[in-house]
Amino acid sequence: MAGSVNKVILIGNLGRDPETRRMNSGDAVVSFSLATTDSWRDKATGERKDRTEWHNIVIFNENLGKIADQYCKKGSKVYVEGQLQTREYTDKDGNQRKVTEIVLQRFRGELTLLDSRGGRSEAEGDRGFEDSSSSFGRSSPMERAPERRPAAAGASRVADIIDDDIPF
Repeated sequence: MAGSVNKVILIGNLGRDPETRRMNSGDAVVSFSLATTDSWRDKATGERKDRTEWHNIVIFNENLGKIADQYCKKGSKVYVEGQLQTREYTDKDGNQRKVTEIVLQRFRGELTLLDSRGGRSEAEGDRGFEDSSSSFGRSSPMERAPERRPAAAGASRVADIIDDDIPF
C-alpha cells in the first residue's frame, strides 16, 4: 500500500461551549469536547446500557471555527470530520502529558450542525445557521431549509416527498 489514511468521523453532542483562543500568530483556535454514546441491551438482564466516550475537538480552520463559536453550545448535535493527532506538553507542575485530539486543519475537516436551529431557540433571537452558512463557503443538505410546497387535496405524505426529477 502506497499511503495511509488518518480520518475520524464523529456524530455527537457538545459537552461544553466552544472555547476560542488565539495563537501567537493571531490565528484563532476553537476547542470543545464531544460526547459519543454507544447504547445496547444486555442479553442476560435485558437492561439498557450506555457507554459514553469523550473526544477533544480542536479547530484550526477559521471559517469552521466561526461557525462553532457562533452557533454551537453545550448539548448541540454536530457531525465532525477531522484527523487524529497526539501531542505532548508539560503541565504547570512540570509533568509530561500526552493528549489525543480530533483536529480540523486549516484546509481539511468538516463541521456540520445537526440541530434544526443550531441548538438555539427562536426566543434567543438567533436567526439560525441556515441564514448565514453560505457566507462560509460550506453548504450541506442538513444546513438548507426544507422546501415548502402546498399539498394537493387528498395527496399522501409520500407523494409530497417524492421528487419527479429522479433520473431512473
